[in-house]
Amino acid sequence: MDTGKFSAGPCPVARALVRVGDAWSMMILRDAGYGATRFDQFRTSLGIAPNILTRRLAALTEDGLLEKRRYSERPPRDEYVLTEKGRDFLPILAAIGAWGARHHGEGGTSRIVDVETGVPVETAVVDRATGRPLGAFKTRLVLPDQAG
Repeated sequence: MDTGKFSAGPCPVARALVRVGDAWSMMILRDAGYGATRFDQFRTSLGIAPNILTRRLAALTEDGLLEKRRYSERPPRDEYVLTEKGRDFLPILAAIGAWGARHHGEGGTSRIVDVETGVPVETAVVDRATGRPLGAFKTRLVLPDQAG
């Protein structure tokens, strides 16, 4: 895949996938959204090899989805905290999860619940202006030079 072409091209989906399009990155962001901040927390939760986790954390930090913060000087230890950009990705993960539960939920799946009420959250992607589900629209892409 020509990541340079996609990261600079006009398609926002391609630009986003270059940054978070692999499963490990999305799972790290998912865990960060549920409160994980430390290397060992991610490694234990995901069962990911340390070298892969190190690379993914560095990439997510470089792309501004996570912020690296020092929490111990001796020994030096860092934690990884979601940035605003990273928090903005959480609804995308919720939508992917809802799609996965609907189409691949055999045998049961985990679900998101409101911490205060315990009520399951029903994820939906809607048009902000009309409230209509995005899947109800017939859509097309318009390139930047065609807008207007």
